Amino acid sequence: MSNSNVFIGSLDQGTTSTRFIIYDHNAKVVGSHQVEFTQFYPQAGWVEHDPMEILESARTCMTKAIEKATADGHDVEKGLKAIGITNQRETTVIWSKSTGAPLHNAIVWMDVRTTSICRKLEKELEGGRTHFVETCGLPISTYFSALKVLWLFENVEKVKKAVETGDALFGTIDSWLIWNLTGGVDGGLHVTDVSNASRTMLMNLKTLDWDKKALGELGIPSGILPKIVSNSEIIGKVTKGWPIVGIPIAGCLGDQHAAMVGQACGKGEAKSTYGTGAFILLNTGDQMINSTNGLLSTVAFKLGPNAPTNYALEGSIAIAGAAVQWLRDGLGLIGSASETEKLASEVDSTGGVYFVPAFNGLFAPWWRDDARGVCIGITRFTNKAHIARAVLESMCFQVKDVLDSMHKDASEVESKGKFLLRVDGGATVNNLLMQIQADILGNPVVRPADIETTALGAAYAAGLAVGVWKEEEIFSSVERMKISTTFNPILEDEKRKKKLESWCKAVSRTFDLADLSL
Repeated sequence: MSNSNVFIGSLDQGTTSTRFIIYDHNAKVVGSHQVEFTQFYPQAGWVEHDPMEILESARTCMTKAIEKATADGHDVEKGLKAIGITNQRETTVIWSKSTGAPLHNAIVWMDVRTTSICRKLEKELEGGRTHFVETCGLPISTYFSALKVLWLFENVEKVKKAVETGDALFGTIDSWLIWNLTGGVDGGLHVTDVSNASRTMLMNLKTLDWDKKALGELGIPSGILPKIVSNSEIIGKVTKGWPIVGIPIAGCLGDQHAAMVGQACGKGEAKSTYGTGAFILLNTGDQMINSTNGLLSTVAFKLGPNAPTNYALEGSIAIAGAAVQWLRDGLGLIGSASETEKLASEVDSTGGVYFVPAFNGLFAPWWRDDARGVCIGITRFTNKAHIARAVLESMCFQVKDVLDSMHKDASEVESKGKFLLRVDGGATVNNLLMQIQADILGNPVVRPADIETTALGAAYAAGLAVGVWKEEEIFSSVERMKISTTFNPILEDEKRKKKLESWCKAVSRTFDLADLSL
């Protein structure tokens, strides 16, 4: 479509904020609005969101983005063809079918309250920690939704009663949003998509349906689960009470999968998104690879009900940009995240300081929920600039660890020629961070002109479903590479090797620290 009055909206619901972005037919932003919402920390290691606040943030963002686009002369109300949704994954909500009210705050993906449930299941189930890997691609971990559902069953009386009476509905944030956008208690659609479902530990990766054996072993009734759909199809229409009544919801992907589409990652290509955490995914095409090196197998995307399924290997890093937030809010070393680059640039090295942000344990490839954060190598010479630089380096070392595992697992499907990493997300505006990443990898790092590829990927999926774009247009990388920025490594190989050895030593110091006395 080449109509200049054609628009696609993208509702991007992240870990700390919600955004609504409106794109024109050339995938250029014509209006956007972002709202931060509250993170609750009821106990150490617990993280929650208020589902009602998330809904309100979505409503505000839609209204304001449309107002901005309209004020700039774009007839969005007339030309909006569809919206796509992308969301923080694994975050778990259970709500009442009859009242529409959440029965507890949403339990966020990084929350670790389910540690004891994980240990119990590892002992009870025949396959231990890897019991569900063969079918669902995921180890037993606090990270995934199924464990959060079990905690709610066991600890929240309202949830227990609602499940017994058939009044409970479970969903990740995509399901919660879609149910409310399409009517809520008045006929709201209870659906999820294959990418979000693949993160619950309950979906069979081969059949793309809920795994009956896993449900039985965990005691989760199928009646509370949403219907699974593809990433690009008309799911339903937005109902009255929202700013965009009657507009089709035509795309839905978990945030990291949306970024893969936004980055046009074909088979053998990898991207890293730097947000609260960092998430590295490698598209393995139609081949589902079970990792032997600490990675997850997951759905990458399925762009239509009859489209082929692309799978991926993923390495998830719990703390990336969140460590910069900690520098700002926890230590007060910086006034804003943007100051990190300037502060870290005041020194040309960390002065031997290594920082491992294992605040809630370590995810891939270590999978140690007993790990806790450490900062080592501190001397009298150390100042706040060294600490800031060590925080930036910690993100890059973690990405390197994941990519090393990916190269071992997926050497057969990776693109031939020099490996390059596509990067996106808010933290990539930091040029120093990107240069450090290239130096630690020893490979080029490519940053697109539009770093908000998560929202763009959801818009692409929605636009694809309603005919605004064709798949070959989305995955053509010639034009996008022309306007990308490439960071090439300049660090000597020997120095890189020594730094990596020191990093591994620092990581080993984080283990078995979860029970340190208060």
